[in-house]
Amino acid sequence: MKPFSPQLVYIEPRALEYPLGRELKEKFEQLGVEIRQTTSHNQIRDLPGDNDFQKYRVAKSTLVVGIRKTLKFDTSKPSAEYAIPLATGCMGHCHYCYLQTTLGSKPYIRTYVNLDEIFAAAQGYIDERKPEITRFEAACTSDIVGIDHLTHSLKKTIEFIGQTEYGQLRFVTKFHHIDHLLDAKHNGKTRFRFSINSRYVIKNFEPGTSSFEERMEAACKVAKAGYPLGFIVAPIYRHDDWQAGYRELFERLSAALEGVETPGLTFELIQHRFTGPAKKVIEKNYPKSKLQLDESKRKYKWGRYGIGKYVYKTEEAAELETVIRGYVKEYFPDAVVQYFT
Repeated sequence: MKPFSPQLVYIEPRALEYPLGRELKEKFEQLGVEIRQTTSHNQIRDLPGDNDFQKYRVAKSTLVVGIRKTLKFDTSKPSAEYAIPLATGCMGHCHYCYLQTTLGSKPYIRTYVNLDEIFAAAQGYIDERKPEITRFEAACTSDIVGIDHLTHSLKKTIEFIGQTEYGQLRFVTKFHHIDHLLDAKHNGKTRFRFSINSRYVIKNFEPGTSSFEERMEAACKVAKAGYPLGFIVAPIYRHDDWQAGYRELFERLSAALEGVETPGLTFELIQHRFTGPAKKVIEKNYPKSKLQLDESKRKYKWGRYGIGKYVYKTEEAAELETVIRGYVKEYFPDAVVQYFT
C-alpha cells in the first residue's frame, strides 16, 4: 500500500513557532494539500461531510499539526512505564480498535511538533527512576509509523532514547513504511513490534493497513538493522477454522523469518474483547462489519476504572490460550511470550 498522505491539514498557529511545524507546512503547501488554521488540535469542528459517517472517513484522512501542551505522560502498563506522546489517532480502519471509543468524536490524526519539550519531559521521568530502566511506549493512541515518513518524529525519538543510559522505547505498527528508520542510531534501545493476525482477521477487520507480506518484509529489514524485534497477535479472534488459521499464521511467520537473526524475540498475545460503548461505535462506523459482538456469547469481566468488557467464556478462552501458546512454542521455542485476556 502507498504511504499515508493527508487530504486535509489543520495547523495550530503556535505550531509554526517550531521547526517541525514550519517544515510540515511547507511540505504540504508543495504537495498542494488544503491547509486550514485551528485554534487547538482538540477543537476541529468544521470537517467536511454531510453526516457522521462521512465526517468519520474524512477525519481518518485529516492531519492536525499541533502542540502537546500536557507534558505529564500517561502510564502505559503493562507494556511500558509511560507513553511518550508523539501523535494521536490513526489512518487505519481496524474494526475492533479501542481508539474508536478512546478518541470518540476526534478520530482525526494529530502530530505534535514540540519534540524538544517532550524529550525534556521524558528525560525527567528517566532521571526520577534511574538506575532502573524506564520504558516508553511511543504514541500508544496512534500508529506512529503510519505518519513518520512525513514527520520523522519517531526517528528523532529513537535517536534520543538511543543516547540515554536508562531509557528504552517500544512501539507497535501495522504499516511497512520503515525504510527511513533503518539507519537511525537506536543502540539496541528500541523494540520494533509488528501487529500480525490470521488471514481472516486481516482481510475482514484491518482495511487501510499494510498487508501481512509487507509487514513481514519490513520486519526482516528491521531485524537486519539490529533492532530488537517483537510481534503482537491481537486480537486473537475465534473465527471459523480459527485453529487452522492461526497455525497458518505462525507457519507463514516462521517462513518469512527464516535465516534472519532475531535474538530476544517477543510475542504479546491478546484475546479479543469489547465494551458496550465500543460495540455502538463499531456498528455506527462499520455497519457491515463481520465482527462478532454478541454479548450472549461472551462473559462479562470487570476492568480497571469500573469499565467492564465482554471476553470469551472460560472454556473458550482457555482453549484459545492453550492453542496459541502451543503454536508459539512450536515455531519459536526461544521467544518470550506474554498472554493477555
